[in-house]
This record gives sequence, C-alpha cells and structure tokens, in this order.
Amino acid sequence: MADAKVIPFGDDSRARRKGARTRAARGRQDAAPPRTPAAPAPGQPPLVSVPSAASAASAGAAGAAGAESAEGRGAGIPPQGAAGRAQHNDERAAEGETPMDDARTGPPPLSETLGAVADRLLGGPWERKVASGLAFLRRRVTGDYEVDEFGYDAELTDQVLMSLLRPLFEKYFRVEVKGIENIPAEGGALVVFNHSGTLPVDGLMAQVAVHDHHPAGRHLRLLAADLVFVLPVINELARKAGHTLACTEDAQSLLERGEVVGVMPEGFKGLGKPFSERYKLQRFGRGGFVATALKTRVPIIPCSVVGAEEIYPMLGNSRTLARVFGIPYFPLTPTFPWLGPLGTIPLPTKWTIQFGTPIPTDQYPAEAAEDPMLVFNLTDQVRETIQHTLYELLVSRRSVFF
Repeated sequence: MADAKVIPFGDDSRARRKGARTRAARGRQDAAPPRTPAAPAPGQPPLVSVPSAASAASAGAAGAAGAESAEGRGAGIPPQGAAGRAQHNDERAAEGETPMDDARTGPPPLSETLGAVADRLLGGPWERKVASGLAFLRRRVTGDYEVDEFGYDAELTDQVLMSLLRPLFEKYFRVEVKGIENIPAEGGALVVFNHSGTLPVDGLMAQVAVHDHHPAGRHLRLLAADLVFVLPVINELARKAGHTLACTEDAQSLLERGEVVGVMPEGFKGLGKPFSERYKLQRFGRGGFVATALKTRVPIIPCSVVGAEEIYPMLGNSRTLARVFGIPYFPLTPTFPWLGPLGTIPLPTKWTIQFGTPIPTDQYPAEAAEDPMLVFNLTDQVRETIQHTLYELLVSRRSVFF
C-alpha cells in the first residue's frame, strides 16, 4: 500500500474535462470555414500560414471541381444580372441565334397594351395620328388652309369627310368597285351615274370609290341640285367636299381645269321613284351634260350603281307633307316616319359600282355641241349603256344583302 501511487480525484476530473474541451474545439475548427489571419501588430513579423498536405490536396480538388463547374455553367447556363444578359445576348447574336430576353417574362405593360389598342383604332401609330390631328386643328383655327373658287377644301375632305364616309363604304355597304381604271389618270372626265335611294347616298359612295380606289387618287366633283345649296350645314359641307351647282357654267369650268366631274341626269325623278320601279332609269333630261362634254372634249364614262335602291324602300309619297316642307317628295318607307329618327338608318345592302368604257368626244368638231341630233344620240347611248349594265349586275348578284 505504501508503494501505490494515489491520484487525487479532483485532478483526474479536471484532466478529463480539459481533454473533452480540447476535442470539441478541434471539431469546431475542422467544421468551420478557414478564416483570414489577422494582420500582424506593428513591429511584429508577418504571419505565414503553411497549409498541410491534406488541405492542399483538398484545395486542388475543389479548384478543379470549380473549374469544371464554371466550364459547364458557361456552356449551358447563361450568366446572371443585366451585364451578364447583355454579354450573353451579344454572343447569341454573333452566332446567329435569337437574343435572350429574360427581363420580361410576364404580360406586357399596360402602357404598351393601350398603345396597341390606340394604334388599331386610329389605323396607325397613335403618336403620329395625334400630332397630325393637332396640326390640323391649329391650321383650322389660324385659317392656314386653302380653298378654290368653288369652296373645295382638299385637306378637310381627305382628313375628315372621307374618314367619316369610309366606314359606311367599307363596312356597312361593303361596296365593290369595278372598272375604276376607265377614269383617266389626268385630264377632265365626265362620269354619268344612275340616281336612286330616296336620299343621295349613292353620290357620296361614288365619291369615296374614286378617291380611295383610283390609282392616281383622283377626286370626284359632283354636280348637285339647287336644294342641296339652300339647306343649312349641308350647303357648307357640300362646298367643302368639292361639289357645286348642276349648271353648265360650273360643269364646263371644272372640266376645263381637268377635274373629274360626276352628274346624275335623272335628278329627283330617279332619287324619289317608288320601289316598284327600282333600277328602271328615268329620263336623262335634254342632254345638257353631253353638250358640255362636247364643248370641253372630255370622255363620258357611264357608271352603274347597284344596291342603293334598297336602302330606303320607298313604298309611298306624301305629296301634302312634301308641299308643307317644300321638298320634291316626302318618302314613306317601312321604317320612316313610323320609327322616327331610327327610320333614317339605311338598310345594310351590298353595293356594286361599275365604271364603264369611256365614250370619247374629242373626235367631234367644236360646233358639235350645237347639233341636237348628235347630242340626243350620245345621250341615248349613255343611258342604254348604264341600263344594260344594271341588268347584268342584277343578274349576277347573289342577294340584296350579301
């Protein structure tokens, strides 16, 4: 017992606790990432860390794996961030591929959607349309626009009046235009139409047909009755649109200036005829339009309009009301006057406007306009041509509305 070595209990427990703390600290050191050594204090030599062989091997393996990962990422995964996307798009564009645009993955902004809707409604870039409209209003307010001696306002007609009539022409009546090339590209021409429809809508549709479909973009100047130029508002609009009074002096002046002039010799007799006599031409008067064409040596172009007769089927005529209002006739249709203002809405019939082969007049001498037989024969030729074309179009038509 004397030789036995006795270890105090307190020392043994302290040793065990110290060993446990040492092992825990070593475990935390192995698990924690390497830290950058602190800078040496002033006057002290710099600390140099020497990696062990195991740590060096681990670092080499990690570097190789990182290089492989970077190489694989460069081959398949595009770089992140705005600068990375721009670099990647440049590389794809250089290789002929479509650039990547991962900045917009959701729906387009509201401003772009509204801009697209405005472009579709205005028929073009809305910014340009708005700027053009503001410039137009400025010229209107300041009076910086021109009209001819008849009151024709080309700018107002092109930008406003044609824009208002065009939906009616294209969408409502779906007008089909034929033979528009028969109107010469330059010089005067006299276009002779049949007249029908209770209201003179056919003349307006013929004006749109020439304005929008002629290759040279010519404008039709109609000769209208006296009643048009005594009505308020209608008088100003007719003048602004280029129309004038149906008289020899105005017609001759326009033709000598090289304008395309439209005339409807039937007048109110054709416009206000009953529905039972549809597409039957009335008298063409005494042939004054033919005499004017002979004087100015311009071609006469017969034109036939199908579809206008059915927009307001005139079933009757109240002569008493016509005298009260001072108009040639007061139409009674299936909808007017029974439905009030709604009765003025025309039926959506399908139209066809066909311009026929020109009848030349330049081979006749200047004094031919004074020959009544020649004037009568040419008048009858024009009338028969229009009537025959009307019959052909009616036979080939599938339906009044389609």
